[in-house]
Amino acid sequence: MADVLNGPAVTPIPAQTAPVTARPLSEQSTGELVQRASEQISKLVRDELTLAKAELAEKGKHAGIGAGLFGGAGVLAGYGVGALIATLVIVLDLFLDLWLAALIVTVVLFLVAGVLALLGKKQVSRAVPPEPSAAIQGIKADVDEVKHAVKERSRA
Repeated sequence: MADVLNGPAVTPIPAQTAPVTARPLSEQSTGELVQRASEQISKLVRDELTLAKAELAEKGKHAGIGAGLFGGAGVLAGYGVGALIATLVIVLDLFLDLWLAALIVTVVLFLVAGVLALLGKKQVSRAVPPEPSAAIQGIKADVDEVKHAVKERSRA
């Protein structure tokens, strides 16, 4: 079952292999090589897009949780303001133990709001920046590998 805060486990995408040819690459026609390259590039792009989608979904989830915690902190801060106002009224009216009780409630509400705000900040910071950095690094590595292979092929 999926963990609410950490998300579902990511299952690896099974690798698809190109059909094995008995001839070495140097003996294949240009058309065959272009077809193989096209198939491999298409698969690579699909796999990188899948990775990017998964990464953005994870970051979006953390942003949503953080926003909810910030909302909770805001609600409690609103109650804190109301309690503070009630405390001031009681203090002005009675100068007795009742105002102390209202002040204690106010302090507790603000402490809880502070904890929620810190938890919300932590969740939002896990989602920033909202870019699929692992997918971007994978694409850069793939491009470098293709460049290297083309360079090696042109030397041969």
